[in-house]
Amino acid sequence: MKSVRRASPLLKQLRTSPIHSRRHNPVVIRISPQQCRRQSSQTQQKATTSATSEPHQPSPEGAKEGATPAPRIKYTTDSYPKLQRDSRFKELTEEHVRYFRDLLGSDNAVVEGVTQDNPDLDGYNADWMRKFRGKSKLVLLPNSTEQVSKVMKYCNDNMLAVVPQGGNTGLVGGSVPVFDEIVLSLSRMNSVRSFDEISGIFVCDAGMILEQADNYLRERGYLFPLDLGAKGSCHVGGNVATNAGGLRLLRYGSLHGSVLGVEAVLPDGTIVDDLSKLRKNNTGYDIKQLFIGGEGTLGVITGVSILAPQECTAVNVAYFGLSSFENVQRAFREAKKHLGEILSAFELMDGGSQNMFSSVSGTSLPLEGKHPFYVLIETRGSNSDHDAEKVEAFLEHVMSSEIVSDGVMAQDGAQQAELWRCREGITETLGHHGGVYKYDLSIPITQLYDLVVEMKQRMQDKGLLGEGKPVVDVVGYGHMGDGNLHLNIATRGWDKEVEKVLEPFVYEWVGERQGSISAEHGLGLSKKDYVGYSKSATMIKLMKQLKDLYDPNGIMNPYKYI
Repeated sequence: MKSVRRASPLLKQLRTSPIHSRRHNPVVIRISPQQCRRQSSQTQQKATTSATSEPHQPSPEGAKEGATPAPRIKYTTDSYPKLQRDSRFKELTEEHVRYFRDLLGSDNAVVEGVTQDNPDLDGYNADWMRKFRGKSKLVLLPNSTEQVSKVMKYCNDNMLAVVPQGGNTGLVGGSVPVFDEIVLSLSRMNSVRSFDEISGIFVCDAGMILEQADNYLRERGYLFPLDLGAKGSCHVGGNVATNAGGLRLLRYGSLHGSVLGVEAVLPDGTIVDDLSKLRKNNTGYDIKQLFIGGEGTLGVITGVSILAPQECTAVNVAYFGLSSFENVQRAFREAKKHLGEILSAFELMDGGSQNMFSSVSGTSLPLEGKHPFYVLIETRGSNSDHDAEKVEAFLEHVMSSEIVSDGVMAQDGAQQAELWRCREGITETLGHHGGVYKYDLSIPITQLYDLVVEMKQRMQDKGLLGEGKPVVDVVGYGHMGDGNLHLNIATRGWDKEVEKVLEPFVYEWVGERQGSISAEHGLGLSKKDYVGYSKSATMIKLMKQLKDLYDPNGIMNPYKYI
């Protein structure tokens, strides 16, 4: 690992020192229904805010040191007592189960608890954060678009509510039932349909796991234009349905741009055959955009066509310490100027998030001393010499200009993974002390960190922050290049006084600055009631009209989104 300390007027590489860590790979979330079942065996006190909550979780072998066993997940209906089951929806009968068994033709395609108790349902009823838990008695696992179509037509005709479910790695309760809705899992639809190695256009089933899609493309010199911590579990269809953002958005843009077409099934069983393989198609309304980020409320995505970029062979990763958020902004501006087209990531981490990551994980940070802010940058290109020259010029400039206080640059793939772990490993450590309230927000970049400062001050003013107090720390990190802040309030447990300080203040603050209350996590159930802070009354009305048009019976993922 090369050091890039300031040595005016020229940059000098003064030391080589690896990061000392107990693990050497970025964090990848892999969740299975079996894990969820293990986690639902005890009782849990719940947070009642809309914030994502991630209590400290045990490993499959037992509780981590200093942690308590994972408590039983509270039913969503108990956490949200104002929710009422829609009386239009029918309850499942044995006749319904027989129909689905005959239709899908495999015992493995139906998981039911109508005629018998079935613990296998638990993993489909609960989300991986243990915040939401439904009461579904039926999970269907079709293996083709035609089967999905027949399932949806039958459900629509018989007024049976349905929740589409991918890898179930969402953060806002959008992928699990609220009451007794049927869970429609696409995990058996997981094949590559086609790949054009000339154009890079990739077509796959919606149930394909993101990491598998990415590995398939990498073997052919391409990569998937999306990368997430949950890539080992999340499905491509679920990524598209939630318009997932992730770590590659700065370079490759959002899924609204890279997705060329979708195949979807409407609530009445109609198959929307819009699986285009064309980059240009200016022949009418772009209907696929309604399903990208629609969170399964208009239909079920069954196939995806996406433009995969060429994999870059020249990759550089650097990690900096900075003295102020003003310098972080200056560094971002200079990175865009000096690195241009090869800049693929610019990740912001405050000192609090890095200190907590280091102390909880037992990982030594790569820089000596502590800094108020840290930045990780990545470049990806095709010419190592060309990229190295650009990166070195950038590093020399920001160091000699005293924008950056200290830094290191990875020398190989293993060291790149070590540096990325300092960013990706934050999430798993923040809930160590008992709980964490998480907000995923879009804010104008110049004001991106102001909310963290104000929230910390509010907690201090209320006497809630500090040793022996409910709040351990208020930290911020996120995708600086996308204007996406992850505000996190790490706590020693769920606390009503903390929650009163959080909401609705966070959403009011964001709304006043024309930001978004959900940058990449979606609305689901937890943010449904707050969409008015980011959307006007006119926009909400149009969204509801679209919902009524495509799903007049309201059977698709009810109680959520709008």
